[in-house]
Amino acid sequence: MKLTVVYDNEASSGLRDGWGFACYIESEDMNILFDTGWDGEILLGNMFSLDINPNDVDTIIISHHHWDHIGGLPTFLSINPDVDVIVPHSFSCALKKEIQARISGKVIEIRSKRKITTNIYTTGELGVDLKEQSLILKSKQGSTILSGCSHPTLKITMTSLDDNENIFGFIGGLHDSEEFDFMDKFTFIAAGHCTKHKDVIKNIYPGIFENIFAGYVKILKQ
Repeated sequence: MKLTVVYDNEASSGLRDGWGFACYIESEDMNILFDTGWDGEILLGNMFSLDINPNDVDTIIISHHHWDHIGGLPTFLSINPDVDVIVPHSFSCALKKEIQARISGKVIEIRSKRKITTNIYTTGELGVDLKEQSLILKSKQGSTILSGCSHPTLKITMTSLDDNENIFGFIGGLHDSEEFDFMDKFTFIAAGHCTKHKDVIKNIYPGIFENIFAGYVKILKQ
């Protein structure tokens, strides 16, 4: 399974940065775009620069309704409307209706943990005031959490893992999380976007911290 960050606050040479997050997942039987950043032109430009064809995307998964995760969706759908879009159930009816009008696939509403495809699960919508879904990616190394912002907290997000599940890594945004002691459960922490305490995490865990950016790639062995 190959993960490529295609939108982030930082970017490698030849790509554009922008406030937001998006990650392209190439799995055994499905290509997924997780979040879309804010600016659709930046999103598509980075995908083309990385030789990722937007028309190869089968499914889009949106973590939560904040503008920096859903803003690129209309532009993307103007290129490839032949997708399913998976959103938290708590999305407004108007927003879900607007998305459905732009796609030939279907809007799928998520309440609880469920399988998306082989080795990929959604945590279900978590949190109270702001509900967010993250992904659990299973590999030979263990399970990796892919999260847009971790608004419900890292600890609550990880309650979606099975009790005996081997934990491997984390990729995505950690917002203003100060759950530093809890992070020692990971073999790697690849943090970016909204992560407020990147320097602190890097100082505490210099051997496992990875800074993500548009162009960052992680391979999970299947």
